[in-house]
Amino acid sequence: MGALAGLLRKAGYRVTGSDVAFYPPMGEKLAEWGVETMRGYDPSHLTPRPDLVVVGNVARRDNPEARAAIDGGIPYQSLPGALEELFLSQRQNFVIAGTHGKTTTTALVTYLLAAGERPPGYLLGGVARDFSESFGLGVPGGPFVIEGDEYDSAFFEKQPKFFRYRPYASILTSIEHDHIDIYPTPESYLAAFVGLVERIPNDGLLVAYAGDAAVRQIAAQARCRVSFYALDGDDTGDVTPTWLGAPAPAEGALQPFDLFYGGSASGGSTRRSRGCTT
Repeated sequence: MGALAGLLRKAGYRVTGSDVAFYPPMGEKLAEWGVETMRGYDPSHLTPRPDLVVVGNVARRDNPEARAAIDGGIPYQSLPGALEELFLSQRQNFVIAGTHGKTTTTALVTYLLAAGERPPGYLLGGVARDFSESFGLGVPGGPFVIEGDEYDSAFFEKQPKFFRYRPYASILTSIEHDHIDIYPTPESYLAAFVGLVERIPNDGLLVAYAGDAAVRQIAAQARCRVSFYALDGDDTGDVTPTWLGAPAPAEGALQPFDLFYGGSASGGSTRRSRGCTT
């Protein structure tokens, strides 16, 4: 929610926000970005009447401020709904999903695309050392990279956040039963990722980790092109990875690797690439 507030400010909106407290570092960042913060939840915070109220998934249906907005006829959205409506509907979106590694992978994809001619918009669920902020608008009409969370959206929208992200391409890093409060069985958790892959268009792309049997199972149902990746030595079942990383001995805080595409060295050295940083 904090990163969304910053993204909205960067897009030129006036943004106010309510919470029980605003702890550092996010509280300080919100002030730095020009977000007006108010402690507690109170209907008076909706004066003057806003154009849109974004309700986070920590708010319950009896939250007095959310209730006042909904019952008072003020337009409202979940976080993913606001992103879809204001930022994602006219973009090619790269949705990074999986139980583990989403934030790191989102930062790496953003970094790689930023080196091109059309810097992407992006929204990260953490702080990346290569960017001063966890969000960016990118160039108009350019791609948008977003961390795809499978947790639910809001009390009035009980579906995974990434269902609203309009994926053109997606990376699926891993699937391990998680969030048992809303996914009581492994099958219900897998269904969320099936729904994500179903939303990738025919001309889109799924990049999938071949070393995870559940990821391979989901990828087999994709209607779009699938490109698998793995590390040398991974059990990839009956799948031959297109991209293969062969780790080399660690160099301090860096994990070098040799990168192969279709069985051939990809060209150029990955041993000193910043993209190899874990």
